[in-house]
Amino acid sequence: MSIDDPNSYSLGSFFLALASIFIVGKIVSSLFVKYKQPEVLGELIAGVLLGILGLIPLYGELGYDFFHLLSEVGVAILLFEIGLETDLDDLINVGLPSLIVGIIGVVAPFGLGYFTVYTLADLNFVSFGSETAQFLTALTIGATLTATSVGITARVLSELGKLKSTEAKVVLGAAVIDDVLGLIILAVISGIISTSSISGTSDISISSTEILIISAKAFGFLILAILLGNLFTKKLFIFIYNLKARGSLLLGALAYTFIFAYLAQFAGLAPIIGAFAAGLLLAKTNQKDLIEDRLKPVADVFIPIFFIMVGSAVDITAFNPFIKENIAVIILALVLFVVAIIGKVISGIGAYKLNVNKLVIGIGMIPRGEVGLIFASMGLVSGVLTKSEYSALTIMVMLTTFIAPPLLYKFFRDKWWKD
Repeated sequence: MSIDDPNSYSLGSFFLALASIFIVGKIVSSLFVKYKQPEVLGELIAGVLLGILGLIPLYGELGYDFFHLLSEVGVAILLFEIGLETDLDDLINVGLPSLIVGIIGVVAPFGLGYFTVYTLADLNFVSFGSETAQFLTALTIGATLTATSVGITARVLSELGKLKSTEAKVVLGAAVIDDVLGLIILAVISGIISTSSISGTSDISISSTEILIISAKAFGFLILAILLGNLFTKKLFIFIYNLKARGSLLLGALAYTFIFAYLAQFAGLAPIIGAFAAGLLLAKTNQKDLIEDRLKPVADVFIPIFFIMVGSAVDITAFNPFIKENIAVIILALVLFVVAIIGKVISGIGAYKLNVNKLVIGIGMIPRGEVGLIFASMGLVSGVLTKSEYSALTIMVMLTTFIAPPLLYKFFRDKWWKD
């Protein structure tokens, strides 16, 4: 847009909004850290506050696209970090209990979330529009419920001095499995949404064959990216590491990540799938620790923008119980919260062969955190979720993230559960 255009979003407004994000985000998240709550929750609350105060452009407003692009960079870096911290060998060697807990922790909440949408619709509590709209909403909500925030659980277990316990190993292994399976589900749903959009009709019939094709594409991309990437990545980063120009290793890693993100989108998948694959590959290089260390300042800039923009998109007016139309949204948020807890707590039964606190394992799987927010954000941006449905999902993610730490503190310290 022209600088002279009165409808343009000015450079000064952009800088002011960016400064507001950094200042308010850090102040609020610091308060949460002070009281032993996850920093991500502080960033979400900061986003809600900034949205209410009108200090940043909200979803659909002039100027929002600038921050949406910055937040997309942030979420790509976040998934790259997750991939970088994920050891494929450890994932393979976590053992059968972690695998079973992880699978139950995906299947149970996904199924509960999916059928919750149809049940609420059948009871006329909530309307999701056409059959296809309801189907896509059910898939997106079910997928959001599958996520587990490994970072939040790991932090609490570390504070308790329990990271070496069997429960911790099972939970952390299962949480990583959950995130990998969840990202594959995200890729499948992204493909289904894309198929629906291309059709141009509101009641497209999506066959099981098409879903299988999209699923195969998702698995195929990850497998192919890892196999082909393994052939050249180590040599490529030895070359990049030996370059003399300042910042070569960091910029090389970021460029590698963004290229993989592009390739994922080119393959019809969500770009963050490619970013995650890039992290998995660079985790195998000798430069992994250096990349992690040099990435932190960049991550500290971009990742909070994503979470603050996620928070700013929450419509808190949708939870005013005195407005009749809001009752459906409140019911949806509360039901999803209950379903989210049940779906993860029952995953603890997967460790049935171990003499461990199965309830703690289930509780450790409860927080949805970052990956759940990514799913919800994708649903809003793609048009699958309305702002009210998105707000209900975001509140569910926040509540599950709030409730898990105190429950872990209580039940890991209590001894009554021992067999």
